[in-house]
Order: sequence, then C-alpha cells, then structure tokens
Amino acid sequence: MQQVPLPPDVAWSTPPLLKARRQARLTAGLVATVVFLTAIAPLATDMYVPAFPRVAGELSSTATQVQLTLTTFFVGMALGQLIGGPVSDQRGRRIPLLTALLAMTAASIVCALAPTIAVMTVARLVQGFAGGWAMVIGRAIIVDLATGAQLVRVLNVIAAVGGIAPIVGPLLGGLILQLSHWRVSFWLVAALGLAMASAVVVTVPESLSRERRHAGGLRNFLIVGRIVLGNREYVGYLLVAGAAMGALFAYVATSAFVLQTMNGLSPVAYSIDFAANAAGMTVAALVAARLAGRVSTRKVILTGQLAALCAGAAMLTGALWFETPLSLAIVCFFVLMTAQGLIIPNGGALASTAVSDHPGTGSALQGFVQWVAAGTIAPIAGLGGATTAVPMAALMTAGITASVVGLLVAARATRDPRPTHRRPREPLRPDPPELVNR
Repeated sequence: MQQVPLPPDVAWSTPPLLKARRQARLTAGLVATVVFLTAIAPLATDMYVPAFPRVAGELSSTATQVQLTLTTFFVGMALGQLIGGPVSDQRGRRIPLLTALLAMTAASIVCALAPTIAVMTVARLVQGFAGGWAMVIGRAIIVDLATGAQLVRVLNVIAAVGGIAPIVGPLLGGLILQLSHWRVSFWLVAALGLAMASAVVVTVPESLSRERRHAGGLRNFLIVGRIVLGNREYVGYLLVAGAAMGALFAYVATSAFVLQTMNGLSPVAYSIDFAANAAGMTVAALVAARLAGRVSTRKVILTGQLAALCAGAAMLTGALWFETPLSLAIVCFFVLMTAQGLIIPNGGALASTAVSDHPGTGSALQGFVQWVAAGTIAPIAGLGGATTAVPMAALMTAGITASVVGLLVAARATRDPRPTHRRPREPLRPDPPELVNR
C-alpha cells in the first residue's frame, strides 16, 4: 500500500486526530505560554508579600492571620494540582486550562475588593486552587510533548525564564506600595489572568489525543495514583523537590518580617533583595538547562542541596546565638534561593520521567506535595512572629536535609536522562483507510 498525499481541495476533511497530532508540537510559542502560566504563583504571592504589614493594619488583623492568607493560597494550589492533573488526563488539556484561568481571574478580583481578612482568606484559597489547576496542566502539556534530556532541558528553561516573575513581582509590589495601594497588585494579577487565557487560545493546541486519555472517576484516580506512588524512583524525586519547596517557603513566608521588622529594611529595599535572590535562582536554572545531557542531573541536584544545607545551618547558627544579623540573613537567603534553581526543576523533571505513562497524575501529585509542604511550613515558620528567625532557620535546614535523603536514599540507583538514550515514542496508529491508496 502506498500513501497518497491529500490534495488541497480535500484538506478540510482531514480527521481531527491527525490534525491534533500535527499541531501538538513543542513550539517556542507553546513553551512561552507555559512559562507565562508558571508566573501565576510568584506573581500572586511576591507582589503581595511586601504589603503584609500594611494589610495587617488596614484589615485589622495580626501577622499570623495575614500569613494564613499565604497558607490558604498554597493549600488551594495543592488541591488544584491534585484534582486538575487527573481531570486533564480524562478530559484533555485545553478546555480545563482555560476554565481554570478564568476562575483565577475572578478570584483575583474578589481579593482586590476584599473588605475583611476572612474574605481575603477564602478568595486566596480559590485563587490558589484555580492557579494550581492551570499550572499542573501546563506542566503536563510539556510532558506530553518532550522526553529524556529534552524534558529536563525544557523544564529548566521554563523555570529559568519563569524566574523573571519572582524578580519582577516584589519590585512591582514595592513600587505599587510607594505609588498606590496594595489592592492594585490583585487587579494586576486579574489582568494577567485574562492575558494568559488569550495566550492559551492562540498558542496551545490539544496535546493529549483521545486514545491516550484515561477513564475518569475516583476509582481510576486511586488506581493510577497507587501505580505512580509505587514507583520508588518517582517517590524519591518527589521528596527531593517537595522538601526543597518547604525550605524555600519558610523563607518566603517570614523574610519580610526578618528583614524589615527585625533589621529595618524599607519595603523597596526588601523588594530589591527579594528580586536579587530570585535572579540567582533564575541563573542557576539556566545553568542547569545548559548542563542537561552533559552532566548527571543527580550531581546537579546534589550540588544545590549541599549549598542550601550550608545556608540553612549558617542561618540557624545566626538566629540562635547572634540575633540574625542583616548581612548573614541576606547572604543565606541568596544562597538558599539560588540553590533551588538546581534542585526543584531537576527533581521534578526526573520524577516526571519516572512515570511518563501518567503525566497528568504524576504532575498532580508533584504539585500537591510541593504546595502542601509550602502551605504547612509557612505558618510554622511564622511562629516566631517578628522577634526571632529560629523557627524559619530550623525549617530551612530540616527541609534541605529531607531533600538530600530523598536523593541519596529513596531515589538511589536510578536512570539519568541523556540525549542519546531517549524513551521511545509510542508508534503512530495506522493511517485511516480513506488516506490509503490500495
């Protein structure tokens, strides 16, 4: 049998499956849109963090109550990713993604109008849920279309370019506080939500064809989840990234009080420092992307873990015996943030590679664990209030220690993606009879 190319006058009759297969490619526009999606959490958090003291004053709340709005956002992110991944495995990627972005936009508007801390807390929960839903689907789209070293490289590039958001976010937040009101930051997130939805419409095709979708329902999710969590390699890298995420958000939740309240930095100076730390993380992720396929990804992760562990130990020493001097805090925070660019994207990429047959569920569980860690750690780190950094430093050190255990114990003796050893793609199904000349 010899395949005959379709003439132009019958191109409209190409079956939808073949159209999806041709369109679903890893293009620069698609990657840029996924980068845009990864900006949801940093923008919704980092523009808001510098305003914590003002929010507490205006809404007549305590520092702990304001930090709780950060916790509910993280809990929402975790639940959104846990549910959004399996739903997209069943329903496809594109429509659920657009729905989540519109819901996030609506929740951001409620945050901007919130009259009390209680309303703000609920709205942040919904905002996080919708944002997490969108983020996990964006990640699953990349896993649909990339494998091996290419997957590691692309996820590191996304993390690196997406690192612009944590750089710009606090600077915008500080500028907004200088020129306007903290509520403006949520109006800006709402506008960006609409822009993200427009970008998805233009650049993101459906990447999960119908024959690759899984049946829905709680029973199927539990079965697939059991399969994914039964993979020791996956669980090890899940611990690598999740524990590092907890250490990172011990810093995010309390750094404003450590640097501003305890050491006297202004909101603008704090925002500049926060942006510099995020820039370090971005550069580290770009370096990791260049090293993908050349240097063992596990070695790159271990390098970041050792640097972060040193920063955590130094911070804990300073908090216990030297009242957390400003210079020590600034250096330790920078090293910790930079190290995350080597740990979290690479740990996530290796976890995705380990369960490539279930990308949505694998991404969902990754997101759930990471954001539960963030949401749990944030209020605990704030137990010291504005007077001590000991809880934060202890959590930083414990989180990185757990991450090292995940790499060296739980995920030991595993494969490492190389450009010449790629996971084979599934063979394409035979062409339909109407496209074949007998």
